[in-house]
Amino acid sequence: MLDVNFFDELRIGLATADDIRQWSHGEVKKPETINYRTLKPEKDGLFCEKIFGPTRDWECYCGKYKRVRFKGIICERCGVEVTRAKVRRERMGHIELAAPVTHIWYFKGVPSRLGYLLDLAPKDLEKVIYFAAYMITFVDEERRTRDLPSLEAHVSVERQQIEQRRDSDLEARAKKLETDLAELEAEGAKADVRRKVREGAEREMKQLRDRAQREIDRLDEVWNRFKNLKVQDLEGDELLYRELRDRFGTYFDGSMGAAALQKRLESFDLDEEAERLREIIRTGKGQKKTRALKRLKVVSAFLQTSNSPKGMVLDCVPVIPPDLRPMVQLDGGRFATSDLNDLYRRVINRNNRLKRLLDLGAPEIIVNNEKRMLQEAVDALFDNGRRGRPVTGPGNRPLKSLSDMLKGKQGRFRQNLLGKRVDYSARSVIVVGPQLKLHQCGLPKAMALELFKPFVMKRLVDLNHAQNIKSAKRMVERGRTVVYDVLEEVIAEHPVLLNRAPTLHRLGIQAFEPQLVEGKAIQIHPLVCTAFNADFDGDQMAVHLPLSAEAQAEARILMLSSNNILKPADGRPVTMPTQDMVLGLFFLTTDSEGRSPKGEGRAFGSSAEAIMAFDAGDLTLQAKIDIRFPVGTIPPRGFEPPAREEGEPEWQQGDTFTLKTTLGRALFNELLPEDYPFVDYEVGKKQLSEIVNDLAERYPKVIVAATLDNLKAAGFFWATRSGVTVAISDIVVPDAKKEIVKGYEGQDEKVQKQYERGLITKEERTQELIAIWTKATNEVAEAMNDNFPKTNPVSMMVNSGARGNMMQMRQIAGMRGLVSNAKNETIPRPIKASFREGLSVLEYFISTHGARKGLADTALRTADSGYLTRRLVDVSQDVIIREEDCGTERGLKLPIATRDADGTLRKAEDVETSVYARMLAEDVVIDGKVIAPANVDLGDVLIDALVAHGVEEVKTRSILTCESQVGTCAMCYGRSLATGKLVDIGEAVGIIAAQSIGEPGTQLTMRTFHTGGVAGDDITQGLPRVVELFEARTPKGVAPISEASGRVRIEETEKTKKIVVTPDDGSDETAFPISKRARLLVGEGDHVEVGQKLTVGATNPHDVLRILGQRAVQVHLVGEVQKVYNSQGVSIHDKHIEIIIRQMLRRVTIIESGDAELLPGELVERTKFETENRRVVQEGGHPASGRPQLMGITKASLATESWLSAASFQETTRVLTDAAINAKSDSLIGLKENVIIGKLIPAGTGLSRYRNIRVEPTEEAKAAMYSAVGYDDIDYSPFGTGSGQAVPLEDYDYGPYNQ
Repeated sequence: MLDVNFFDELRIGLATADDIRQWSHGEVKKPETINYRTLKPEKDGLFCEKIFGPTRDWECYCGKYKRVRFKGIICERCGVEVTRAKVRRERMGHIELAAPVTHIWYFKGVPSRLGYLLDLAPKDLEKVIYFAAYMITFVDEERRTRDLPSLEAHVSVERQQIEQRRDSDLEARAKKLETDLAELEAEGAKADVRRKVREGAEREMKQLRDRAQREIDRLDEVWNRFKNLKVQDLEGDELLYRELRDRFGTYFDGSMGAAALQKRLESFDLDEEAERLREIIRTGKGQKKTRALKRLKVVSAFLQTSNSPKGMVLDCVPVIPPDLRPMVQLDGGRFATSDLNDLYRRVINRNNRLKRLLDLGAPEIIVNNEKRMLQEAVDALFDNGRRGRPVTGPGNRPLKSLSDMLKGKQGRFRQNLLGKRVDYSARSVIVVGPQLKLHQCGLPKAMALELFKPFVMKRLVDLNHAQNIKSAKRMVERGRTVVYDVLEEVIAEHPVLLNRAPTLHRLGIQAFEPQLVEGKAIQIHPLVCTAFNADFDGDQMAVHLPLSAEAQAEARILMLSSNNILKPADGRPVTMPTQDMVLGLFFLTTDSEGRSPKGEGRAFGSSAEAIMAFDAGDLTLQAKIDIRFPVGTIPPRGFEPPAREEGEPEWQQGDTFTLKTTLGRALFNELLPEDYPFVDYEVGKKQLSEIVNDLAERYPKVIVAATLDNLKAAGFFWATRSGVTVAISDIVVPDAKKEIVKGYEGQDEKVQKQYERGLITKEERTQELIAIWTKATNEVAEAMNDNFPKTNPVSMMVNSGARGNMMQMRQIAGMRGLVSNAKNETIPRPIKASFREGLSVLEYFISTHGARKGLADTALRTADSGYLTRRLVDVSQDVIIREEDCGTERGLKLPIATRDADGTLRKAEDVETSVYARMLAEDVVIDGKVIAPANVDLGDVLIDALVAHGVEEVKTRSILTCESQVGTCAMCYGRSLATGKLVDIGEAVGIIAAQSIGEPGTQLTMRTFHTGGVAGDDITQGLPRVVELFEARTPKGVAPISEASGRVRIEETEKTKKIVVTPDDGSDETAFPISKRARLLVGEGDHVEVGQKLTVGATNPHDVLRILGQRAVQVHLVGEVQKVYNSQGVSIHDKHIEIIIRQMLRRVTIIESGDAELLPGELVERTKFETENRRVVQEGGHPASGRPQLMGITKASLATESWLSAASFQETTRVLTDAAINAKSDSLIGLKENVIIGKLIPAGTGLSRYRNIRVEPTEEAKAAMYSAVGYDDIDYSPFGTGSGQAVPLEDYDYGPYNQ
């Protein structure tokens, strides 16, 4: 087999009949599969061992040769080669066809490639292929021109003969009539009889004239047809064609079916056709020019490649290896077989019948019918159902053809090449492991033993517990006690990967150090639940085992959970204490506001003293006390030092100080790093998230991980001791509720009466009722809030942010209020009861509508969101960091601060997602002094400093302005949000971007909102809006934008309304027809600028690109996508969206080709366009002109240079057809291509720059290595602290954290 690491490109092309025969190991002649008695393959059949290889290893068909010693011998009795049975997965056969057939992909695909090449309409092509019309394949023009006069003379002679024969026949009939009439008259017959005889004679004479005229017309028709006969003319009239052939058969040739096309393709002059088409493109216009361009694409594809057009017509059909279309015996003695075998059987049966008919010399009509059936059989084999009704199997199920084997989710690409099943994996339910450290997980003993079985067996042999591997295996299977001791030793420091489906982003797979646990459930650390989106209601997780040293190193260094604290979408911590932990820490840090608990107001010399008092029961956690803190403690931010006596030194940072705080807060601060400022406030979820964020920004990961573990342990500890429970009595319904509701019921009745009197409309009544009851609900909520004591458990949970929110609390204790129906309209009848009181039947029924809509929405959203993620991954999968710096001087100007009304500068709200974690493109200079140099990372600290200096905007590097030829560069990307450092070369930033945008997709709503005043004026929001933007679709209810600066005039008639802009430069006016209901953003006589929106609604991105240019459309799209995510409270960094938008704009449409080898109207990569133009200019030619093209993500994915990637995405058959005709070569740059062929992906450590590194040991290491007696004598720990100085892993020193 070919080694995937030894080739750099993969090319696809058209296979000729010779290629197919070359691949083949023999011809399949019979339709039989296996002998029903012996169950062995039939000779020359579809499973023949002689062609495809033996069914048993090292054994021929007849049994003469058995065993491996006869390897390679071909048995002289049965002709089977003695080899491994697995060759039956590789060896192909072929079927020699008795008549050529066309390949359905090339004539039935859209567009029809055969049709474009031969300039034939698909329906005409179909007539020829399926024997409904003859096609002229050759005309001897020269001979015809030479012989035309003599042939014309022959024809005129024949015409005269027909006329003479007609005249003589008429004369004879006229004479007979005269004779008959004379006889009748002599006999004295009645006038009536004579009239009838005359009429009969005239009728016969008319028939003679008509017959003669028909013969003359037919002769003229045949002659005119022959005179004007051209190659590729079609003739559907079989009688006319036969007459043509009988009369002038020596001057032309014609036939039906694929044979006609084959002859035509053999004589087809590609160069001449290309030249003719280029001439049409130069001079033609409109439809003619468009068709010529499309045809030229196909013609030039054949000219520029080694492909021959004859490959589209097949003389033989390949038969795929039998093990890829297996046949298996079922329990009842019946067989289940692959559909392909049935399809092949039909082809072979029809082919053999056709051969027999040809040998018998059957009539043409019967042979043609058989040829048509053979064509249909081959069509069904290649692509069943593409033309006409599909061939069905038992139960009317369409059979799966070769195309179906490649297509869709269950096809070869997506099922087997992009997703493979792996060994060394396990799966079980997850439970919480609160005792675990952040980098650990609990692995059930039975599972660990099975996963690590080979390692355990080897170690048992090494330690002489077992003599050989076989006995070691037996020991493991019997579960001896020593096995578990060895297992403990084997799993030490061997990380495992945990994965929870669906893996929506990179944090869905993380590495952990396994700890053996009893039971059958995997234990996971509570803090990693958010990253996995896991909970413990029956979720399952899969475990995978990295085997090689490299895989283990990558798992430990890159994937260990304690190294994945930050979320790649926004660079903020994802391992945040939640729920019980938040509640515990909130309980710990609250103070005794308004109460006087035990020990209030006392003073203590240290925290330890206060703890002693607490242990003795003389002090509570929340009591306000004075504590003296030792040297080295950092006081809280904003701490004012105590006034000193005269002569005493000034207080300095690091000195001891006394603080009025609580014991709980002192204990909380012991969990944080020593040099972290003292936290002297109530810590709820929001405050905790700020603290963890700050830690992640300022401290190494080891310290952050240890701190998080401390917070987790303390959170659980104090949550347990807080005694917070929930009882029905904790839900207190406010006494004032009845009064409030009663008051508003009065208002409700008043509105109802006004409506009944006809004073207000139905809509107004609805609006007023909604306003009344919204106000009522809010008032009840306020009363409820005031009613809840601070120490109430439910109130504590909500206020701390541990669980729930005020709205849920209001529904439980206040009143449910207004609910919406399935159309998302608010029902104007409120639910006055709360859940505590219980709902009435009607109230319950009303509230079910919205709830059901919510559940249906969620199901739809999940599928749509998954499909969006798939398209995003596909479009961005080849964006990898390829170089350090592309050297561009361009960048984006981004605001970092905004001015308030009073002129003070405030940090901009979107700094987190726009400027943060980027590189400065140029120095920030104020008064000639450089405050921040170029190419430095904009972190929180630097941004704050710049705002303090009064800087409002900075120029930053951006993916959108990166000039890297392939992928992008590290400086334009900036900081990797997942690690907090400058991104590494090899990072697959495209995939990370797709995951970051796709992962929160499920949280986005599905709805289209109805705007208040105007019914039916929908604004698309949520997930559909994101899809609309990324697919670059024209939005619903599009708002026009002004194409020039000028004055506005509004023209309105009865039916129409339009905005007319008169440009300032005096050029032509532009009119924008708009809906009568559209809400205007401009008024009569207003002045508008280029690109200004004229009405309310969404802008068409294609218009923005056309009018304002590329940069404007990029900024527009980023802003619009961010709007949707921000409205749902989802934080995603701009750089991820920029990567996708860069991919959408990376192509150019050629307008004029100049001297470049590009076709007008062709879509080419921007880099290819620039390279080609550079070459043309250097040679002194005219460069091509083009305009940037905005493509939707689906279209951009299919237009990728890599045919492997495009084929595995969508429209597999179309992509492969196109790639084969163009003989496309895949350079294997992206990730998918390499996964498909089984190569290491060119990202991360798979990049060649990393693969080709050689590790040179230091002198000490060499000395240690050579002086060692044996490896057993050395304490060799590749990951621990004793790994020598050759590998400094600053951040990954697990020293203090592991102990």
